Amino acid sequence: MIPMPDPSTRTVTLHIPNIQDCVAVEAPLELRFGGKPAVVLMRTPGHDDDLVCGFLFHEGIVQADDDIVSLDFEGDRCEIVLDVRHRPQIERGTFSNSSCGVCGKSSLESLKILSPRIESKMTIRRDVLTSLPKRLRDAQAGFAETGGLHATGYFDPDGNLLVLREDVGRHNAFDKCSGWALEKEKLPLNDVIAMVSGRVSFELVQKAIRSGIPMITAIGAPTSLAVDLADEFGITLVGFLREAGFNCYTHAQRLTQPSG
Repeated sequence: MIPMPDPSTRTVTLHIPNIQDCVAVEAPLELRFGGKPAVVLMRTPGHDDDLVCGFLFHEGIVQADDDIVSLDFEGDRCEIVLDVRHRPQIERGTFSNSSCGVCGKSSLESLKILSPRIESKMTIRRDVLTSLPKRLRDAQAGFAETGGLHATGYFDPDGNLLVLREDVGRHNAFDKCSGWALEKEKLPLNDVIAMVSGRVSFELVQKAIRSGIPMITAIGAPTSLAVDLADEFGITLVGFLREAGFNCYTHAQRLTQPSG
């Protein structure tokens, strides 16, 4: 069987030095409702169904997988059919919906309506936590090939990787992971640690809240608003995570010492 080409990468010719190189693909995906364009996502092709499902969930458009009747992909377009109760109104090329408001479109009150404070009692040993960067990096096939893709991985408290998705957009990688969870009917993710390959912004904490994730960790730094939001919603936020250590900014009670 002839292997299918990887849609997430392509080869280019460098001017200096004069060799071939592999780069990450960035391409638009137009989301349409009833034949009308609603929004364009700039993404890395691959796991587009996860991306669309996760995007719709994080935006508050859908609550469960069966709210999505069908996704019809044709080239770089996706025609979305939702259950009649969740069909958004299209206005001037963007969508609006009464439950929308995650991703910074309105006040924090909208997020509070959609998602309660996270009360998970999940814990993770500190030695397991510091092993996650290597586990994430070892699974980043696209990054290894291009050096140009962000990653989000969801881990269980024993450090087992549940799902990993890569994309040129940090938000897209997170959407793809939660889209996978939505389709697998695993939400809310009360016992999951999310790890991202870059920094943690306000929007990524919002996505964690929507998915019920009690802990978000990152190779890089958090922003001030990310720290404030994580603290308010009961999320453990860890930054600068390395094998040698980490910074915990909020709710450190979920980090335990190794036994013995």
